[in-house]
Amino acid sequence: MAVRITGVTIPNDKRIEVSLTYIFGIGLSTAKKILKQTKINPDTRVKDLSEDDVNKLRNIIEGEYKTEGDLRREIIGNIKRLKEINSYRGLRHIKNLPVRGQRTKTNSRTVRGNVRRTTASGRKPSAQKT
Repeated sequence: MAVRITGVTIPNDKRIEVSLTYIFGIGLSTAKKILKQTKINPDTRVKDLSEDDVNKLRNIIEGEYKTEGDLRREIIGNIKRLKEINSYRGLRHIKNLPVRGQRTKTNSRTVRGNVRRTTASGRKPSAQKT
């Protein structure tokens, strides 16, 4: 029995705690909260869940959490808003540069298109005339 929650088929042979993280918007800590709320043992494998447990999980996830398509749309909308109001973060998104204050002198070179080639080191000078 393949378990589908919010349009995602979660893996059968993994622990339910880890399987829930396959849903976009649910990480490990959120998965633990959901399992505590539904009183399901986190060590249970997905294939061992009863239909009742699956329905409990589905109701809580679809009712209380923003996941998958809705969450992706919200994130894209937030980025679009930042770009439209010309905020610093929006400009960084437009230029495809790091947004959260990371340094760019040494890191994120490939993003900037500045791939440094190694110079020909240890080259012997040409033979001198005597």
